[in-house]
Amino acid sequence: MPVRISHFSLLIPDYDIALDFFLSIGFECREDTDLGNGKRWVRIAPPGAQTEILLARAAEDRQSRSIGEQGGGRVWLFLETEDFASDYERLKAANVEFETPPRDEPYGRVVVWKDPWGNRWDLIEYACPDLSGTGN
Repeated sequence: MPVRISHFSLLIPDYDIALDFFLSIGFECREDTDLGNGKRWVRIAPPGAQTEILLARAAEDRQSRSIGEQGGGRVWLFLETEDFASDYERLKAANVEFETPPRDEPYGRVVVWKDPWGNRWDLIEYACPDLSGTGN
């Protein structure tokens, strides 16, 4: 039985623009390998994270139409933090679009934001570490 999800793909229109954005909000680039014919293997993640995002440049019309819509309009990406205030300020400095002001929920502090392509994310600091699913 597999033990973890190692990567998931995020459709983007351009590798360099996406990489610049994610680096500006504190992600690190773990690999950027040229595969030829304009294709690259670009892995990014927050520092210390196990699961990585594979930036996947849309290569056909169907993929291009899906950029920003992979979650079907729902929040589908969850960025966990241990320092909500600092990470919220980092996102503000990167000019991300916030849908709502930060709010407190029973599970923690959260704000919904969009990346430059319209994907909806939660920045979340759990009130109780065990709610994160990490077992801490």
